[in-house]
Amino acid sequence: MKKILVPTDFSSQAENALRVAAQLAKKFNSEIHLLHIIELPLHKVDAFSSNNNIPEAIYFMKLAHKQFEELGEKDYLKDLILHEHVNFHEIFKGVFHVCKKESIDLVIMGSNGATGFKEMLIGSNTEKVVRTSETPVLVIKNEHKKFKVKDFVFASDFKDESKKPFKKVIKLAENLGAKIHLLMVNTPTKFITSNKANSRMEKFVNDFDFKNFTLNIYNDKSIEQGVMNFSQSIDADLIGMSTHGRQGISHFFNGSIGEDLVNHARRPVITFKI
Repeated sequence: MKKILVPTDFSSQAENALRVAAQLAKKFNSEIHLLHIIELPLHKVDAFSSNNNIPEAIYFMKLAHKQFEELGEKDYLKDLILHEHVNFHEIFKGVFHVCKKESIDLVIMGSNGATGFKEMLIGSNTEKVVRTSETPVLVIKNEHKKFKVKDFVFASDFKDESKKPFKKVIKLAENLGAKIHLLMVNTPTKFITSNKANSRMEKFVNDFDFKNFTLNIYNDKSIEQGVMNFSQSIDADLIGMSTHGRQGISHFFNGSIGEDLVNHARRPVITFKI
């Protein structure tokens, strides 16, 4: 984990993410890339691309640079390498471009709940970043003076398509020193017998060389509720799941389940692209 991207609107929610990023950067000797999105009307963005003397754009860029400088003076960022990025794209496009250009290993985003980033990310934009990002996205809900992951819930349907992202799950868990709690949620509309569920999960994990895990089947009225309730029952530090990129959340996490978890879970949530 050499490069961490933190989108910021300089709000307290974004700073919660930055504080976590700083802790991970110190642990893994990583660099932090800060991204600020300047929201301008589309015709002004197009004009700016061909004329860099537009006063309004220059003003907001200078303001962002000043705010970046103020952030850089925070004690918790001392001795860390910081990079600034200012972008005029929509937030999810800006994240995508910076991740690709800078070979980012992890995106860390702050969120204040169902509305996502205060002022910058609203409604479905949080879900769009999660859904479109090729890079794992960690969503932070609260301030973590000490970000430590001991118990890591990874919920899935444990089909073959989830094996590729699961390699990243194992690597992250090993780096954090966390136990993975593999979770399959049974619902009335997506019911599977315990015998069949156990068989599928055991077959899934047999392809990986790791031992620090548990297998769990949890019954609930919805997948979202099952993931949150199980995570609460073991006091998990982190919830993980896979996404299908632009095609939405995986067959297990279809519809709005992924967005609901990102928005409603009180715990940090991390997503991995299939």
